[in-house]
Amino acid sequence: MVDPQANEPQRKIALITGASRGLGLALARELAVRGWALVIDARGSDALEAARAELAKRTSVTAIAGDVADAGHLEDLVAAAEKYGRLDVVVNNASLLGPSPQPTLDRYPLDTLEQVYRVNVFAPLRLIQLSLDLLRASAGRILNVTSDAGVEGYGGWGGYGSSKAALEQLSNVLGAEQPKLKVYWVDPGDMRTQMHQEAYPGEDISDRPPPDDSVPGLVRLIEGDLPSGRYRAAEVPAPEEAGP
Repeated sequence: MVDPQANEPQRKIALITGASRGLGLALARELAVRGWALVIDARGSDALEAARAELAKRTSVTAIAGDVADAGHLEDLVAAAEKYGRLDVVVNNASLLGPSPQPTLDRYPLDTLEQVYRVNVFAPLRLIQLSLDLLRASAGRILNVTSDAGVEGYGGWGGYGSSKAALEQLSNVLGAEQPKLKVYWVDPGDMRTQMHQEAYPGEDISDRPPPDDSVPGLVRLIEGDLPSGRYRAAEVPAPEEAGP
């Protein structure tokens, strides 16, 4: 077990939402290997505890179960980061798909759409607002996980896609308003995840790549010096490709 008090002021700290499975867990594993301490969350306490126990073999981990749509839960996450004394990156990975299968917009229940926006748009912004002082102190980064559904007009994806479009523009404006921070909004590409399976109920998605394939691009953004902007994880340039 890693001593959670050892050398934390020198250790970089990442806050990752939705980290009990899929892309969030894959990224947390890679950052743990690289020596980052972690603050993670998920709605399911059992899966989150399993993730915490695994990650704690490599690094210091604080895991807090809860819903990112709950403002008090977001405050708890930032308070956990404050105990480490710094915060170097916030990864807004948690997302809500909405109904499965996805309804067309003419039949989309507005109360459900409101909840999708709470999780996919309002929660990331509130977490950023709460984290800004810590991030400014460390010249940190914000990484918002988005989707090609936020820029393409896929039939049946109006709810989730429009929420990701809102997150993209929110990120774009935030990058302009916070020039001392790096703000990234990243399309991880198709992945073999539970959410992707829920989006295509009954279909075989075994041909989709695992979320691990998207992690290298995210790490390049988190640890590199690329400018704020929109990226596709598969196309994030390696340091030697990024130029001086």
